[in-house]
Amino acid sequence: MAALTLREVNWQRSENGSAHHTGKYPGKELVVRRGQAFTITLTFSGEWKTGQGLTFVAETGPRPSLQAKTQAVFDISKPASKDTWGAGLQSTSSGSARISISSPATAPIGRYRLSVRVTLAGRSSTLNIGTFVLLFNPWSKEDEVFMPNAAECNEYVLEEFGVIFVGSSFYMHSFGWNYGQFQGDILDICLSILDRSLEYRRDAATDVSRRNDPKYVGRVLSAMVNSLDDSGVLMGNWSGDYSGGKSPNSWSGSVAILVNWKQSGYKPVKYGQCWVFAAVLATVLRCLGIPSRAISNFNSAHDADENLTVDEYYDAAGNPLNTGVDSVWNFHVWNEGWFTRSDLGPSYGGWQVLDATPQEKSEGIFQCGPASVTAIKEGDVDLRHDVPFVFAEVNADRIAWTYDSATRKKKPLHTDTKSIGQSISTKAVGSYDRVDVTNEYKYEEGSQKERIIFKKAHEKMVPDAELRGTSARLLEIIPKPHISGKFKVDSPLEVGKDVNLILILSNLTSVARNVKANITAWAIVYTRKPIREIWKDTLSVTLAANEEKQLPIKITYAEYQQRLTTDNMIQITALCQVQSGTEVLVQRELTMTNPPVDMKVLGEAKVNKAVEVEVMFTNPINEEVKDCMLRAEGNDLLNGSLKINVPSLKPNETSAVQFEIIPTKSGTKQLLINFSCDKFSDIKAFETINVAK
Repeated sequence: MAALTLREVNWQRSENGSAHHTGKYPGKELVVRRGQAFTITLTFSGEWKTGQGLTFVAETGPRPSLQAKTQAVFDISKPASKDTWGAGLQSTSSGSARISISSPATAPIGRYRLSVRVTLAGRSSTLNIGTFVLLFNPWSKEDEVFMPNAAECNEYVLEEFGVIFVGSSFYMHSFGWNYGQFQGDILDICLSILDRSLEYRRDAATDVSRRNDPKYVGRVLSAMVNSLDDSGVLMGNWSGDYSGGKSPNSWSGSVAILVNWKQSGYKPVKYGQCWVFAAVLATVLRCLGIPSRAISNFNSAHDADENLTVDEYYDAAGNPLNTGVDSVWNFHVWNEGWFTRSDLGPSYGGWQVLDATPQEKSEGIFQCGPASVTAIKEGDVDLRHDVPFVFAEVNADRIAWTYDSATRKKKPLHTDTKSIGQSISTKAVGSYDRVDVTNEYKYEEGSQKERIIFKKAHEKMVPDAELRGTSARLLEIIPKPHISGKFKVDSPLEVGKDVNLILILSNLTSVARNVKANITAWAIVYTRKPIREIWKDTLSVTLAANEEKQLPIKITYAEYQQRLTTDNMIQITALCQVQSGTEVLVQRELTMTNPPVDMKVLGEAKVNKAVEVEVMFTNPINEEVKDCMLRAEGNDLLNGSLKINVPSLKPNETSAVQFEIIPTKSGTKQLLINFSCDKFSDIKAFETINVAK
């Protein structure tokens, strides 16, 4: 009897891709989701007939085993159950068998090897069928990542484009980001991220067996997307000096970063900051089937010592000091992943915080989460993972101090219980609008419920009652201020123009007060780390009883031009010393806006037809701008990224650059551009393009 062989395997990619929402993955390898049947057709050469035994073996990882559930052995007649694999014969014809294979919704995700053992006349032979990739399935009710809302599934798993919100609580803005989870080799790269983790290196077989759990996979990925501990994807840099790599602001998408990481031999890509870490993690989570979204928290606390107070220090001249380990970032971006929490209970399922930005170590390495958003809101800081750190990011109290470096003495200026965790934001489903999700993280600031939850968390995080009393005692120690102050912006904050502010000081008493205001302006990065001093001045004023005075302040473009970081942020501080002996701190962060860049598609976009795009930029300043560069990228519109050198521009001169795109797929696409020159960096824009078939 001739040996039975496989003449052809038809993986039914189109049919399975449509049924499993995996049709966008490129390449010839089948990609399916767990807990859902898929169909293949096997064509044999030899005397295979219906009823002859077929036993399938699906296995993943380096040392597959039945016990670890990284190997499954199942007959063609065995129906699938909640926890087992199964196969069924759908039809036969001319030596071919159309077979339905089902995986359990608890199977580990990853690349599987599939083979079949054929029994003929008491003799068995094993035939290799090939490989396929199994992913999480948010469309399956049995899967831990099940998301019941179809529109949210489309947004948080299938959408390749998004917007990320940045800036400050005074000025929020957004830019486009190309997640690109269905592009080129991204799926392979995402699987290789798991295979290069510390957990895999320690015990590969156990690591692969645990990939059935989105909690575990999310936590491993939060460690691997940053480069610390494990030579992961991205190296962080908050110094303001990005030589030897790319400025974090220059990235427009995850694809280039992930491809760069692979092509370099898995060396960390330089450089990232929080929104880049979050965007790359969102790409990987969506690629593997875990619903994910980027979350922006404004006035985000970094409470390094986990005492729920953030200490900020200033010298007598009003300069911010890099003293202490705590900080308040203008904004911080992290991820949420959607899955149940079988370890905590049903009420803690849903959105879970995952943060790949390396801030503090968790269990010995730089990773963060998953932290249940419900646990954060309810102050359940004793639950896994890293709930105390995230709770502090949105809830910590703030204390400002003056510090004398000569005497090493510090004096409290004021406490603030409301400013941390403002305007927590994410992209709306189906649009580019901002959705405020602050109430998902905490009760209304200043409400009785919010203070009760804060007290509950504080008692768990700081069991020592004496230490917990610090903030309360400070409120009693700090004298009631005799004056108040605030900065008012008096002209548009545009790079290339002077900054005009008004310092408004008000006497809160019925006695005249002499005030000396030490005012400093520093170029900062978005973490509020001071980089370079821009300007300083001292103003003296007498305020009559209950009087308000307005003091104009001007910082010229010449003064800040060479000192601004690529974040375009200035922190201005006035330390006001009242003759009575009290001190008042007045502070504001300024976000300078770049001039706009305009983009226009000059015609109808059709698949495989070239269409021109025009980008226009006008130099708004009274000096020539040089070293101009335009970059463009867009999934299914350009092959990779495009770089165009743009000639220098004289004052008020306009540049019009045209380039060609050739769409390869129909549907809604996004084209992203980034314009930079010696005076302006990373001016971004995007255009939504509807590509016809």
